[in-house]
This record gives sequence, C-alpha cells and structure tokens, in this order.
Amino acid sequence: MEIEKKFLIKSLPNDLEHYPHKVIEQAYLSTEPVVRIRKSDEDYILTYKSKGFLAREEYNMPLTKEAYYHLREKADGNIISKTRYLLPLADNLTIELDIFNPPFETLVLAEVEFLSVEQANHFIPPDWFGEDVTYSPEYHNSYLSAQNTSNSMGTE
Repeated sequence: MEIEKKFLIKSLPNDLEHYPHKVIEQAYLSTEPVVRIRKSDEDYILTYKSKGFLAREEYNMPLTKEAYYHLREKADGNIISKTRYLLPLADNLTIELDIFNPPFETLVLAEVEFLSVEQANHFIPPDWFGEDVTYSPEYHNSYLSAQNTSNSMGTE
C-alpha cells in the first residue's frame, strides 16, 4: 500500500545540491489501471498502481535494462523525466522533491510517503511547501503522460 501526500512548492531549499538525488525517466503502458516503467539511475522497475489518491495499492517488479527499453517503445504519451531529491524529515519521513524536465519544466512537486493514513492526515508540511494537491488528478504523472505537451503543466 502506498500512502502519500503531494504538494506544490512555494520555494526551493537553498542547499539542494547537498542532498542525494536520482535521475528518473518513466513512461506509461496504461493509465487505467496505471502500469508504469521507470528508470531510476541504473535501476529498472515495472509498477502497477490501483486507483486512488492518498492511499492505493502499488506493486513493483524489477526489469532488466533490455526489457525497460523494449517496453519504452510501447509506451503511450509523454515520457516523464525529472530529478528527484531526497530530503529527510522528522519521524523517519523523506521528502521526494521532483524537479521536472521539459516539457513540464515549470512543475516542481514534493511527495511524502507515510506508514498510515492517520500519520498522513496529521502531517504538517514545511513552510516552503505550497498547495496540497494530493486529491488533484492533474498532478499524477500518469495524467501528465497523456497531456498535449504544447500546453505544459505547472503554470496554473
């Protein structure tokens, strides 16, 4: 079970370069249900996600590099590319700060995963977080993958 909240960002932390980060590329084979392939640095993963917003089922399976690139050719829509910074929080939580590459370069999102819905509901975000967009489907990567890139997100 994945339990996460998603936020827009008001301002980036000044010392971002001091945090670990991953370069992520992901593509969608299906958006209903969500079937995603992801390259995270040199790790390759196939993911199934059920419907939902705050909490939903998620299953990850490893892929080989060859399988990833084979499936990438079959992906629908935009391939999402971003850099994900990992910033520690209290209570063993981590902020996953995603800075998107073109065509979504104006979009910056923070996600925080929780152990329970109760923990998520009691979360007080840092001051530099903006609007909580957990329940806004237009901020799901699967939604972005299906968008016309001449009207990129993040300008709303």
